[in-house]
Amino acid sequence: MIVIDNIIVSDEIRDIRFCCHLEKCLGACCIEGDAGAPIEEEEISNLEDDIEQIKPYMQMDGIEVVDKMGVFDYDITGEYVTPLIQNRDCAFVYYENNIARCAIEKAYEEGKIDFQKPISCHLYPIRISMHKDFEAVNYHKWHICEPARTFGREIGLPLYKFLKNPLIRKYGREWYEKLVKEIEG
Repeated sequence: MIVIDNIIVSDEIRDIRFCCHLEKCLGACCIEGDAGAPIEEEEISNLEDDIEQIKPYMQMDGIEVVDKMGVFDYDITGEYVTPLIQNRDCAFVYYENNIARCAIEKAYEEGKIDFQKPISCHLYPIRISMHKDFEAVNYHKWHICEPARTFGREIGLPLYKFLKNPLIRKYGREWYEKLVKEIEG
């Protein structure tokens, strides 16, 4: 494990080769699983503030879910998550060429909002777990990401480099540079 400023990073973040391959997985992480994507409390207000700018990119089913439930739900542990359409697709998903994509991110890319998407989505397949005295940064291995692991091995891209921007977004550039220095010496 690697420790940077009370943040414990799994060795897998260094060792796994990974690069999303949407043409192969079709954005399955947005439509698979037993709950919506984890969201932080402060992200709820971002979504509430921006929902009218996000809706034009959403599917009608997703809009109906958000209109009925709001921009968040709870998982079985009581944590905040994005709501789901019929217990499957994230309410914020839309499809482009049969690939599941994020309406929040699309609104961000088009300059409609300043919030990119939930950090848990941006960091995936990294999952953060909070503990009393530290945070743990772990790799979440899921079969749907096998194309990303294969592609990452083919091009030799380590997970920590693939997720450079979201790691900087979460922990800051200085922290990321410490991580790189610890990994690369």
